[in-house]
Amino acid sequence: MNIVFILIVAVPIAEFILEQYLVHLNKTMWSDRLPEKLVGICPEEEYRKSQHYQKDCYGLSFWSSLLSTSVLLIMILFGLFSIVNGWSAKITGEHPIWTAILFFAIIGAGSMIIALPFSYYQTFVIEKKYGFNRTTVKIFFMDALKSALISVVFGVPILWLVTWFYYKTGTSFWLYAWGLVTAFSVFINFFYSELIVPLFNKQTPLGEGPLRTKIEEFSHKSGFAIKNIFVIDGSKRSTKSNAYFSGFGSKKRIVLYDTLLADYTDDEIVAVLAHEIGHYKKKHIIYSMILSIVLNGLMLFLFSLVVDNPNFSRALGSETSSFQLGLVAFGILYSPLSTITELLTNYLSRKNEFEADKFSAEWSDPKQLASALKKLSIKNLSNMTPHPAYQFFYYSHPPLLQRLERLE
Repeated sequence: MNIVFILIVAVPIAEFILEQYLVHLNKTMWSDRLPEKLVGICPEEEYRKSQHYQKDCYGLSFWSSLLSTSVLLIMILFGLFSIVNGWSAKITGEHPIWTAILFFAIIGAGSMIIALPFSYYQTFVIEKKYGFNRTTVKIFFMDALKSALISVVFGVPILWLVTWFYYKTGTSFWLYAWGLVTAFSVFINFFYSELIVPLFNKQTPLGEGPLRTKIEEFSHKSGFAIKNIFVIDGSKRSTKSNAYFSGFGSKKRIVLYDTLLADYTDDEIVAVLAHEIGHYKKKHIIYSMILSIVLNGLMLFLFSLVVDNPNFSRALGSETSSFQLGLVAFGILYSPLSTITELLTNYLSRKNEFEADKFSAEWSDPKQLASALKKLSIKNLSNMTPHPAYQFFYYSHPPLLQRLERLE
């Protein structure tokens, strides 16, 4: 019963209570009637439908969070992390690096098994109920398998190297690990659309026609040269619409969901595209990546300060210190600080969204962007009246009404 043990038990409980309290606050914003500020923006029937959708999603999230928190507490209280670590050591002949890899493989597989039924219910019950789902059972399980394989292909080498750095350099390992994680982050930012996306979706260049002509005219007018405009077959999984920007330099590309092309006018799509270009012109992508790199460095540095502390492994039921048990204990204790950094990144993200909206309004018709945002919120059954506290903690994008007010 050391202070570390008390904290790693208290932190998950406190986080669960905080999460449920914020959800409760968010529910207090719901109304049986269409709020006056949404009159003329959202039909009353769609507003009620969005509330039912949010209610179902929150219900599933509650049971998912309750189960995951309970399993974590059981693992801590009964020393199961230490037991898994012991199994891993026996299987690998107590090789320190492979023991760590097998340990995290077992924990990761267990986490996936716990999460998969909830993801299945979300997809084939809730999303289907509200007309979003187009995913087949085959696609669902193939996606899960591909995601697991990607985790193995990228995760195992990175974890192996980080652990090797630790056993070779001691507490200064964090510098080498930081360099490795940074290099990987930059690599993924450059090649995500070329390497990862094709494993799940088909991307085809936007063909010639009125839309491409309007996009090229806008590109020339705004001084943003873009040739890589792709359409992704998002409709094979969901009816929800989206668009995003990825890559840098010659690798930069705009990706439009085919559902966006089907449900929105050319002028609305150009306005959405202008918003995405605004992120690039305002250097939001670069700044976000730099912030992520700095936060990763901070986390690794703090971990290096306590990785050898025997109380971390002892709190998880082991009298022998190990890198992997220290990392698990640190991950739990770092969670409150991670929440604070997420508050910062969400705040900056909301600020960036306003700036991208402003760029779109300056270079295209703001009414078209407003129209597109309304459609996106209504069609995706977004919560248009979130509680300020819930928004502060979880929203990376400003709510619809705030964005419309800025555009007006």
